[in-house]
Amino acid sequence: MLEVKAIDTYRGSAHILNGVSLEVGSEEVVCLVGRNGAGKTTTIESIMGFLPVSGGDIVFNGESIARLPPHERARRGIGFSPEDCGVFPELSVDENLMIGRWLGEEIVRKRGELRRDPQDQAFAVFPEVRSLLARQGLHLSGGQRKMVAVARAMMLSPTLLLLDEAFEGLAPVVVNRFTEAVLKIKTLGVSILMAESHVAAAARIGDRLYAIDRGEIIFHGPPQAALSDERVVRALRG
Repeated sequence: MLEVKAIDTYRGSAHILNGVSLEVGSEEVVCLVGRNGAGKTTTIESIMGFLPVSGGDIVFNGESIARLPPHERARRGIGFSPEDCGVFPELSVDENLMIGRWLGEEIVRKRGELRRDPQDQAFAVFPEVRSLLARQGLHLSGGQRKMVAVARAMMLSPTLLLLDEAFEGLAPVVVNRFTEAVLKIKTLGVSILMAESHVAAAARIGDRLYAIDRGEIIFHGPPQAALSDERVVRALRG
């Protein structure tokens, strides 16, 4: 479904990604792990189009999207939940979700699928969000903002969901809830690429795992193998 082919990405004059390659298959959860500053967010933002790639290619469902703006990538069915959630503080949760719904209905029409309520799909992942619809984004807890960000991305009816640090800053009990949600998204037929700092949490849900350090992929394989790989453990410790 997604092929990232030897991409190079800069932030200003800093060369962050150096020949990064990875793949995500249909209905697969792939985790990209690394310490802070290793290049995880830059990889996700390169795929979504917030950062231009200076080399390599990004192919989604057989089409090169490396030169498309972010909204055109979203129109092709790529959902995105950023590390900072991106919830509009002055809007209600319902209004935040509506932003995704408008585009989601267009995406479903273009795919020729039967019309379905994207809100049902979002609430299937996080039914807790239903009770928050009237609340302003400003008055959400950290965990609630992350739920809303994921639910808003699901309103797009995506076939691929990019999650950037979905577990960051969450209490252990909330991490368990998000783990359940990720597995639920997979059962809905959505592929997931998830950037995560904690390899143990990623190993619980990933079908495959990539480790990144200093902008280069240093490991690719089964999640459990990463836990015993000395290079991965050393890189994550910094």
